[in-house]
Amino acid sequence: MARIGYARVSSAGQDYQLQIDRLAKDGCAPIRAEKVTGAAREGRGELGAILDFIREGDELVVVRLDRLARSTRDTLNIVAELEAKGASLRVLEPEISTGGDLGRIVITTLGMVAELERSFLRERQRAGIVAAKARGAYKGRRKSVDSAAIASLLAQGLGPTAIAKHLGISRMTVYRETGGMTSTAVKTTAG
Repeated sequence: MARIGYARVSSAGQDYQLQIDRLAKDGCAPIRAEKVTGAAREGRGELGAILDFIREGDELVVVRLDRLARSTRDTLNIVAELEAKGASLRVLEPEISTGGDLGRIVITTLGMVAELERSFLRERQRAGIVAAKARGAYKGRRKSVDSAAIASLLAQGLGPTAIAKHLGISRMTVYRETGGMTSTAVKTTAG
């Protein structure tokens, strides 16, 4: 029986070393870690690899349930996948395992609490942004696209695909910056 550890943080600025240390102390090997949001399963390659290769009798171990998933549905889907393979989930804080009936009930409840906590966080963030905008302190995300460079290349007759390739941005970004106008639209309006 393998005890496979999984550590996750949401952003590149965060560190999962404390989780790794706790999982190692609990006897987990191997330990997989990633820096990606827990809001959805997409893009979580390490978790996907664990779920692909976990075997009967193995145990997936996380420090806290919110490190595994942020929605009740996702939590329950992961638990169902593990159970279908004859594996189980263990959460270290608080100590819970899906190896028994009570553990599944507690995991479901904690999953709902994590999802509720996430919705409260989003609500507080939205309220903070509204308040900052009212004070004139919120400017939004800094623009990362050079509008002048796009306009210059457009004026030179380059199309959206060529501009995107030249500047290393997506074609959709070019369309957004130009309001959907292409070089032929500019020539038509100018001439």
